[in-house]
Amino acid sequence: MIYDEINKTMTTERLLLRLFRESDAETVVRLCNNYNIYKSTLTLPYPYTLDCALSWIEHHIQNFDADKSYEFAVCDRHTGTVYGAIALTNHQRYDNGEIAYWIGEEYWGKGYATEASKAILGFAFQVKHYHKVYARHFASNPASGQVIQKTGMKQEGVLIDHVKKENHYEDLVYYGIVKNEYQEI
Repeated sequence: MIYDEINKTMTTERLLLRLFRESDAETVVRLCNNYNIYKSTLTLPYPYTLDCALSWIEHHIQNFDADKSYEFAVCDRHTGTVYGAIALTNHQRYDNGEIAYWIGEEYWGKGYATEASKAILGFAFQVKHYHKVYARHFASNPASGQVIQKTGMKQEGVLIDHVKKENHYEDLVYYGIVKNEYQEI
């Protein structure tokens, strides 16, 4: 992962992680207005409208500059095609943060979430100097757990029936890694 502080971008072998632009809103709607993504995410609304995308993108630069959270578009490094999003929160009080992501369904199974997650983990430890990074997923979405495991995170526990989604309760599976366990993969 190569981080460009001036442009606030990261590049990997296949990906460019960059801040979202207002011009990405229609693509975000096309990718997010999908029940299969909604059912696997904690806070994504459904149906997903242009207003949802615009209001979400609107605060990214402020949050980034305030070291509150870092939201990146996951894009093809050469064509610029937006595949999804990845974010890292900054819990400054605890010197840790959470990784969260979504990838458009048409791009599932190609390793983009894993590659972006590895990059953002490097950003967290090498650039932002976090002590710990964690991630979580619904137990009903084991593919997300496989992505998290490929970054080197270890399962730390399961919160049983922790959140309610569509009138049923979901277990949340938590993973984490501390800086001294991190090795750039």
